[in-house]
Amino acid sequence: MGTKIFFVFVSALFFGWTKTKPENTLTDSNFKVVADIFDDRSNATCDASNGLVVPVGKMQTARAAHTTTLLKNGNVLIVGGFAGNTLSSAEIYEPISKKFKYVGQLSVARSGHSATLLPGGKVLIAGGYNGNYLSSTEIFDPQTQIFSAGPEMTTARSGHTATALGNGRIFFAGGVGVGWSFLRSAELYNIQSKVFSATGSMTTARESHTATLLKNGTVLITGGHKDRRTDMTVYSSAELYDPTSGKFELINKMIVKRHKHDAVKLADGKVLIVGGSDERDAKGTYSSAELYDPVLSSFEGMSHMNMNRYKHNGTSILLPNGNVLIAGGANRAEIYNIASGKFEIVRGSMGANRLFSCATLLPNGDVLITGGYNENMQVSENAWMYSYKKRSD
Repeated sequence: MGTKIFFVFVSALFFGWTKTKPENTLTDSNFKVVADIFDDRSNATCDASNGLVVPVGKMQTARAAHTTTLLKNGNVLIVGGFAGNTLSSAEIYEPISKKFKYVGQLSVARSGHSATLLPGGKVLIAGGYNGNYLSSTEIFDPQTQIFSAGPEMTTARSGHTATALGNGRIFFAGGVGVGWSFLRSAELYNIQSKVFSATGSMTTARESHTATLLKNGTVLITGGHKDRRTDMTVYSSAELYDPTSGKFELINKMIVKRHKHDAVKLADGKVLIVGGSDERDAKGTYSSAELYDPVLSSFEGMSHMNMNRYKHNGTSILLPNGNVLIAGGANRAEIYNIASGKFEIVRGSMGANRLFSCATLLPNGDVLITGGYNENMQVSENAWMYSYKKRSD
């Protein structure tokens, strides 16, 4: 058994926040950090057709609700999150050395923020929460390994989505803002002018939703919720954002209402939507999945995953072979096999559910999985690597 270090925490993503210290230390007796020990089998050979997940080491700091961004040099930038306290630290994972190392420091602690790679190779860190809802942004420069102040967003927001549109703009939608308000608003960041500006508003306020860029340049928004606890409403509704008009349009509903789910665009342009939960949260999690067809603008049912999953937004990864790795929200990963239309469990356990973990596709086709917290609300520093091909190391 590993050593357990106990901290306390409250997250805007889960319950309510309490500010206790000038350094944005946040407390809740439910959350704690676990420094658990695992057998490092990172040299194991992957010989199964659907791949293998193995431990790859430990981050410098335990984290959940952080961000990971693949840099142009092949390294992975890991930023913020929480682990007892909201974190201002950042680190880099180097795939060649298989090491994590601290790099720079945010000007303020952030959790529930977004991180988007810019065309020039820098990374835009936007919004989040640290006892205050944040409209501030920061820019990470991989050359200097320094974070510098960026422009202000039009609206303070946490738990929002951030989508690079491919037209020189980044699209931000929804989340939670000042006064624990659920947001309909959306905004655009102009990469060239370095200015945020408002765009149209969603048809309803949403947090814990998904935003997926479609092949025609529009953005599919699915599910999410507004309000809390007994007042919570989880949506089956979906809408499309048109960057040309700046407007949102309601479309056909999903088959199942979902929040804290995930969505990923497939090679053929359809969108795979997996997992999530209903208003019962942890007691109402799903194994169900559905496909959005942008030609028909409708959702269709499909086979179920092998495991229930939620709190796994951003951890479903389209692989170079066209299959999808479903990495987060449970203690095992699984593959959506595009040829069979079925979900298959991946060999190798992550030991416990990985809630609000991160997953990043590396240039060689492997996927780095980091952090998250488990069903006992223990935040982990562990990291794993998924590979579906023979490893030569």
